[in-house]
Amino acid sequence: MREFIGVVADDTTGANDIGLMFSKGKYTAKVQTFDEEMNVKVDSDVIIIDTDSRLDPLDLSYQKVYKATKKLQEIGCSLYFNKTCSVFRGNIGKEFDAMLDALGEEFAVISLAFPKNGRQTVGGVHTVHGNLLEKSEFANDPVHPMRESNTVSILQKQTSRKVTSIDLNIVRQGATALREAIEVVRKDFNYCIIDSETQSDLTIVAEAIHEYKVLCGSSAIAEELPKFLYRNPVESPVKNLDINDKHGVLVISGSLTPQTRVQTAHLISTGVPCMVLDSRKVFSSVECDEEIRRLVIEAQNLLKQGKDVLIMADNRPEIVLQTKVIGQEKKIDPLLISKMVSAALSDVTERIVDETGLKRLVVAGGDTSGTVTRKLGIKGNYVLEEIETGLPSGLALDRHMLIVLKSGSFGKTEFLSHAINHLKSLSE
Repeated sequence: MREFIGVVADDTTGANDIGLMFSKGKYTAKVQTFDEEMNVKVDSDVIIIDTDSRLDPLDLSYQKVYKATKKLQEIGCSLYFNKTCSVFRGNIGKEFDAMLDALGEEFAVISLAFPKNGRQTVGGVHTVHGNLLEKSEFANDPVHPMRESNTVSILQKQTSRKVTSIDLNIVRQGATALREAIEVVRKDFNYCIIDSETQSDLTIVAEAIHEYKVLCGSSAIAEELPKFLYRNPVESPVKNLDINDKHGVLVISGSLTPQTRVQTAHLISTGVPCMVLDSRKVFSSVECDEEIRRLVIEAQNLLKQGKDVLIMADNRPEIVLQTKVIGQEKKIDPLLISKMVSAALSDVTERIVDETGLKRLVVAGGDTSGTVTRKLGIKGNYVLEEIETGLPSGLALDRHMLIVLKSGSFGKTEFLSHAINHLKSLSE
């Protein structure tokens, strides 16, 4: 009997990220968008349900994860993974609890570190590129500001279940010693966060935890798990890609992270035409419609000429601040403003794709990626190839398109250029 791995991810880019990690171990991975009536077809080794719940109210995120886990339980998964942000943003306590409640379980192992992307956990304390989490760019996240670095404390404040951690010095004693330590804490705790500083540490952790039913945290551990799971991977359902598109590649950016800022700036410096959405205009339906129409006309003319195009939310600090001030005057919270900007970008994307038949798309920003794909009726994708660490290409479900969905804080300076070239190479 074949065994399947079930993953629930709290955002679209994270869902693809963990799919990519499993695919490095020759596993096939498919991402599906959560829907209460969704039919989970078992045609991949790893089935990932994207609940897009990171920015949801607590109770809604709980319900989504609970129901998504039940869907995975129906197909008889042998291992369950709750994929969260690698810096613990989001409704992590509620979502971890939801998975345990749905499965009738009371214990989960958590690995948050992602060394290849600069995330490390030592002594239960999380750092990003050597900076304490509370001193990193995530300290000023507009929705989930990370104001402390102790992972046990962060999670314990979000759950009534008991949380503990296991130190790096135990990890480095080897998988057997680590497994014994986990079994000791399992008697008194529900969640066990395990330190890791390097990829070698993650290898030890994966060997020690691969037989536990519920795992949680970042995607990085999924690159190591296949070495110890001893599955018989299925053949990929994606065969002979036939994507013929004479248009240029469309890049949509709604992220305000420092990483995406430098990526869009680099792309513009290479000569790619850029159209900017004035975020101050999203508060007026008339002005927003005019802005969307302008962007669509300008972009589609260039795309039809075979030119690549970048459409982005204005990320200049003064414009971002002015947008926030307008929102405050209208008593609109920052989360809703962000969603309004993403909605405008998704409207632009839909009109361009519908009018041109465009088949190659790159989206930067987790929330923007989820909003755009839902607008296009894309209910998931098969994970294809890695472009950079944690950033794969995908073949969309329900719409014949090649897509790249990029987490705002991931990727090197040249990533957007690399993504465009990658999609062109796939469709040649």
